[in-house]
Formats: sequence, structure tokens, C-alpha cells
Amino acid sequence: MNTRKSTEHHRDSFGSRYGFILACIGSAVGMGNIWMFPTRVSAYGGGTFLLPYFIFVILIGFSGVIEEMTFGRSTRSGPIGAFGKALKSRGKSEKTGNAIGSIPVLGSLALAIGYSVVVGWILKYLAGSFTGALMASENVEEFSSFFGSMASSFGNNFWQIIGLAATFAIMIFGIASGIEKANKIMMPLFFLMLLGLAVYMAFQPGSLDGYRYIFRIDPKGITDPMTWVFALGQAFFSLSLAGNGTLIYGSYLSDKEDIVFSAGNVALFDTLAAMLSALVIIPAMATTGSQLNQGGPGLMFIYLPNLFKSMPGSTLLLIVFFAAVFLAGITSLINLFEAPIATLQEHLKLSRAKAVGVIAVITLIVSLCIQGIVSDWMDFVSIYICPLGAGLAGIMFFWVLGKKFVVTEVSKGRAHPVGEWYFPLGKYLFCGLTILVFVLGIIFGGIG
Repeated sequence: MNTRKSTEHHRDSFGSRYGFILACIGSAVGMGNIWMFPTRVSAYGGGTFLLPYFIFVILIGFSGVIEEMTFGRSTRSGPIGAFGKALKSRGKSEKTGNAIGSIPVLGSLALAIGYSVVVGWILKYLAGSFTGALMASENVEEFSSFFGSMASSFGNNFWQIIGLAATFAIMIFGIASGIEKANKIMMPLFFLMLLGLAVYMAFQPGSLDGYRYIFRIDPKGITDPMTWVFALGQAFFSLSLAGNGTLIYGSYLSDKEDIVFSAGNVALFDTLAAMLSALVIIPAMATTGSQLNQGGPGLMFIYLPNLFKSMPGSTLLLIVFFAAVFLAGITSLINLFEAPIATLQEHLKLSRAKAVGVIAVITLIVSLCIQGIVSDWMDFVSIYICPLGAGLAGIMFFWVLGKKFVVTEVSKGRAHPVGEWYFPLGKYLFCGLTILVFVLGIIFGGIG
């Protein structure tokens, strides 16, 4: 107990529950909400997809999200320290736990490196929206050519470096003074911008067809296994469970905070962000009679700019859209970098500034070199490393630390202890789902 109190005393922390929740929402809200969720809704029948998606968000939100937050808070450590302490509590080798914990840390860094390339693309499009350079493309082919030249090797060095500089400038100030304050500004702005775009689309001719599609339910579609497979993948990856980001943010949280309440809010607002994206993009496609059958970077950097260009107020529309996407990207990027930065602080005893500097140099070198292969890079990390990290964290928390520890730690900060439902939900259902996501990802080449 004395060691924990000492560690907590010298450890940075969130200044408020509100700041912690916003930071966790910022980590969860990302490209998956914007360039994949609307596509999945469109491909699998609108409300037909939403029904299983909501079910999985509830199940994963109230098992895995709570688990990672609590695991971090209870050990006051990042993944390496948390895994080590879990095994040590059972009389096993702490070094073995530390080694296993390095998997999600390295996964977090690898995903952040790939994500930084995408944030650079977003910044270039945002700048092009302001200057008019983006409007110079006349059709899909020209937008495709513009994106292709940018996404090639060393095709976007300047904006990628600017994006990284902005990210690390925030992170060098630490948790309360940097990450928390940034998310308190960026997340409300993100939701306001997305809401404004959704209201704009509601007044466009033909948008009603998009709404009809989003909320219709086809009973035949519900029985299609693929609807459930991709709903599971979308929910799992959207909530950013990988044994790293949510865990490290949880390690900065006070014992006085109710983690069940916080996890519920993260799941709620992450789903709201995804729904707002769908309410912007699907009605926008409906106004031109287009079918949303292209997801990922192609949707966001080629088809949507071409579509927005044909609408009234297209310049402002593009500025608001890419500004919102940039805010979502940079808050996720901050979270991904925090686990490796905190690891250097905890285990190599580096200062915050030095740890940020080391990660910045590694990221800059590697990210510039992978510009042309970033899609394959991120697919590998998300398909193999992320669910593996989430599964390992789940096993350490539920199976190694055990029921008494889990119930005690999750119940801290609550008026009443967590119900009997929680432990079996996490131990069997969540851990089983992480294995399923891993296996299905391999079979289908990714389901997130």
C-alpha cells in the first residue's frame, strides 16, 4: 500500500472526471467512426446493422472498457507494469508479465506511427480547403490523382511533420495541463462541427432517402452472419480496446471516480460520433443518388470531397468537415502515443520531455518511410496486435487477478458495489469476443 501511495503521489493525473471522460472519448472517436461506420451501415442494411452494433457496444463497453480503465487505475501503471504486477500477485515472474505487456505498448506505438501519416493527409486537405487548392480537382479521377500523389512515399512530408509537432506539443505538458485541456477544447468542437454538418445535410434535397435507409430494418439481414461479424468488429475497434490506450488513461484516474459511469459515457459518445458521421455521409450520398460502397481513405479523401464540391457553400463545407476529422484524428493520436511515452517514463526513468522527444524521433523517421505502405502497416497492427493486446489484458485482469480483486477495484468510487453480472460478463463473454475478433480478423482480412 505504501508503494502505491508513493507512486500515486508523484504520478500525473486527470484533474476532473469530465476531463478524463472527454480524453477517453477522444481516444475512441477516430477514423473508424468517420470512414468505416457509415460504409458498414450502408452495406449491411442501415438499421439492420445498427441493431447488432448497439448490442455489441453495450456488451463491450460494460465489460472491456471498464476492465481496461480499472486495470490501469488499480496498478497505477501502463501495460508493462500492469501485466507484471498481475503475474507477481500470483507468485509468477513479474519479468514475464512485463515482457507480455510490451506487446500492446509496441502495438500502440506502431498504430500511432501509421495514424500520424493519416493525420498528415487530413491536414493537407484542411489547408487545401482554406486555400482553394482542393477545389481545383474537377472530378473523382482528379481527386484520386491528388490523393495518390500525396499518399505516395515521401509525398506529404511537410503536413505530416506539422501534425506530429502539434501532437507532441500538447503531450509534452503532461496529462492535466496538456492532454486533458486539449480534449476539453477539441472534443466539444468536434461534436459541434459534426452536428452542424448533419443539420446542413438534413436541408439538402433528397436527404430524406438517406434517413429512411439508415433506420430501416430488414428481418432477413438480421439473420445474415456477416452483419453480426462486421457489427462486432466495428464496435470492438471503435471503442479502442487494445490493452494500451484506455488502460494508460485509467492509470491516471482517482480511486474516487466511478469507472462504470465513465465507461458508459465513453461508449455513448463514441456511438453518437459514429451516428453523426452516418447522418452526414449517407444523406449526402442520397442527395446525388450515389451508393456508399467505398470505405476507408477512398471515401474520405476522394469521394466525399468530390461530392461536397457540388453542394452549396462547398468551401465552408470542406473546411468544417476536415477540421472535425482533424480533431478526431489528433485526439486519437495523442492517446496512442501516451502508452509508449509513459513506458519510457516509468521504466527508463526519463523525464516527460525526454520521453516525448525519444518517441517523436522514432515516429518521425519511421512514419516518413512508410507513407507508401501505411495501409498495409495499419491493417497488420489492427488485425493482429490490437485484439491480441485486448485479449491479454482481459486474461490478466479477469483470469489472473481473479474475482475478489476485480469486484473490489471496479466498485471503488461507486455508491454501491458493482453487480454480480460484471465478473462473468468480462471473464467469459469479453475474453471470448476478443478471441473471436482475432480469429475472424485473420479469416476475413480484418473486420474493424
